[in-house]
Amino acid sequence: MKTKILDINGKEKGSIELPKFFSEPVREDIVAKVLEARKTRQPYAPSPVGGKQHSASGKIQHTRKVWKTMQGKGISRVPRKIMSRRGSQFNWVGAEIPNAVGGRRAHPPKVISMINTKKINKKENAIAFKSALSATANEKIVEKKYSRLKGKKISGLPFVVESKIASLKAKELISSLKKILGETLFEVSLKKRSVRSGIGKLRGRRYKKNAGALLVTGNKEKLKTNVIDVQNAKSLNVTDLANGGAGRITIYTEEAVRELGERIK
Repeated sequence: MKTKILDINGKEKGSIELPKFFSEPVREDIVAKVLEARKTRQPYAPSPVGGKQHSASGKIQHTRKVWKTMQGKGISRVPRKIMSRRGSQFNWVGAEIPNAVGGRRAHPPKVISMINTKKINKKENAIAFKSALSATANEKIVEKKYSRLKGKKISGLPFVVESKIASLKAKELISSLKKILGETLFEVSLKKRSVRSGIGKLRGRRYKKNAGALLVTGNKEKLKTNVIDVQNAKSLNVTDLANGGAGRITIYTEEAVRELGERIK
């Protein structure tokens, strides 16, 4: 399978023989399985000693005729902390239990439930990686991933550009991407951020952002930009190529295609 190499102005410069994995069948089920195993979530929970930092023992004696008991006092037998005492008379208040002031939470979030312990087999991981790469060259899968592309014609996948793109500055890079991708794909390829509607923005989820396009470079090619995501061929993985589903708009440099061919046999 051959594809054309584009220059930074989007014009054909030559052609390149693509590695076999670009034409392999896409196993979206295995890709989804790998993404599930790679999910990360920031664990959060209240302090383990929250609501327990007081003098209440938590063990109240229920035996009758014991000086430090609540039998016959007309009060509920809950853990209490002593505010003041006169002989065997106590001024005490409920503590530690959820329905007491300053008590612990009843059913707090637990860290252990947020740690992903799922694993993935090496062979499945390899199939998922090849499938994710193959999906970037499949027009139907790319169209399915981006709802705004439905009904619009996509051609020229996968996009392979000359290595000169890695030396461009922000304005030049945006101009070059517009010429390489065309108007249709360029609209969905830039990273955008918007304020979330609703109460979620008060809960640490203020912004919503899209993935945008991905530029895969060679190991010696360096590019820093906020316009799109950049990843080198050596550390490229399934999460980069298929986060949110297979078929991300991806641009490869000529050097990156060669290095991926050597990496995946």
